[in-house]
Amino acid sequence: MFREERGLLLAALVRRFGDLDLAEEVTSEAIEAALVRWPADGVPPKPGAWLMTTARRKAVDRLRRDQAYAARLAVLQVEAERAAPAPPSADGDLPDERLQLFFTCAHPALPAEDRTALTLRCLAGLTTPEVARAFLVPSATMGKRIVRAKNKIRTARIPFRVPDAGELPGRLPGVLQVVYSIFTEGYAASSGPDLQRLDLAEEAIRLARILRRLLPGEREVAGLLALMLLIHARRDARTGPDGDLVLLDDQDRGRWDRAMIAEGTSLVEFALTGGPPGLYGVQAAIAALHDEAPDVSRTDWPQIVALYDVLLGLAPSPVVELNRAVAVAMRDGPAAGLALLDALSDEPRLREYSPFPAARGDLLSRLGRLAEAAVAYQDALALAGTEPERAHLRRRLTQCAKP
Repeated sequence: MFREERGLLLAALVRRFGDLDLAEEVTSEAIEAALVRWPADGVPPKPGAWLMTTARRKAVDRLRRDQAYAARLAVLQVEAERAAPAPPSADGDLPDERLQLFFTCAHPALPAEDRTALTLRCLAGLTTPEVARAFLVPSATMGKRIVRAKNKIRTARIPFRVPDAGELPGRLPGVLQVVYSIFTEGYAASSGPDLQRLDLAEEAIRLARILRRLLPGEREVAGLLALMLLIHARRDARTGPDGDLVLLDDQDRGRWDRAMIAEGTSLVEFALTGGPPGLYGVQAAIAALHDEAPDVSRTDWPQIVALYDVLLGLAPSPVVELNRAVAVAMRDGPAAGLALLDALSDEPRLREYSPFPAARGDLLSRLGRLAEAAVAYQDALALAGTEPERAHLRRRLTQCAKP
C-alpha cells in the first residue's frame, strides 16, 4: 500500500508546494509516522488522505521555520497552479497527479540517464541505493545524479504539468522510453551474476499500468504495456534450475504465463487499431507471434519478417536489422540470415553488442563452419555482461570444438 500511495502522495505534494525535494522529505516522514501509528491505532479508512494530511502539516511546519524557503516555494506554487490547476479530489481520496510527475521526471531538458534515475526514485519509490544498484554505480554517485536532476528541475523552472494536446506526441515517447529502459535492464541485465532482474521488470510493468490508466486512449502506451507483458510472460522459462540461460528455441512453453500473454495480446489489438502502427505496438505484435506459436518451427516467421520491415520504417536501427536477419534465417535458412548479418559487420553500434557475434556464431555452426563459429562465440564471450550469458557461450564454444 505504501508503494502505491507514495507515488500518489508525492505527485500531490509537488503540485501543492512546487518543490520535489520538500515533497520527498515530507512524504517519507508521513510514511514513517504511519509505521508508528497504524500498528497501534489501525489503518485509517482512507490511508492516502491520512498520509496527505500528515505530510502537509510537516511541510507547513518546515516552511514556518524557513521563511526565505517558503517565499521561494510560494512563487513556484503560483506558477504551477497557473500552468495547470489541480483537479479536485473525490471522496477525500488523493487526486492522481502521477502523470504530471512522469512528464516532469522525463523532461527532455534532463539528461537521459537522469530521467530514468529520477523516475525510479520518485515514481517507483526505490531508495537511492536501490536506484544505484539498478545502474550498477556507487550510491554516492547516484545520489549526486538525482540531486543534479532535481536542481535542474528547480533552476530551469520545469513545469509540473501534462503537455497539452499539441505537445503530447513529442513528449510521450520520452516517458515511454524511460519506462522501457527500466524494463530492458530487468529483462536482460547488463551485467552481474543473474540474467534477469525481475524486480525491475515488474516495476516497469507497474509504471506502464499507471500510464495506461491515466492515458487510456494512447495506443503506444497500450503497445508498451503489451510488449513488456508478452516478454515477461516467458520469465520462468528463460533460465534453468541453476540460473543458466535457456534460449527461446529450448524453452518449456508450458511454463509461460498464459494469462499475461492473453492480456498482452488483447492490448496489441488495441495498439494496432485506429491509426498508423507505432513503435511499441509493432514490437508487441512480434512478441505476440512468438508467444502464440506452439514451438519454434511453427512460428509465423514470414509475418515476423514483415513486421520487422515495418519496424525498420518506423525506427531504422542496426539492432532491428540484426533481429530481422535472425528471423530471415528462420524463414529462409541460415545462409540467408548470415549474409544479412555480414552486411552489418561495419556497424559501430554492433561492435560492442554481444548478441551480434553470438547470432553469427549460431548461424555459422548451423552451416557446419565450426572454426568460424568458435571465433564468433569468442567475440561474443568477450562482450557478454552476465555470468549466465558467458556460461552459455562457453558451452557453445565447447560444442564447436567437438569432432
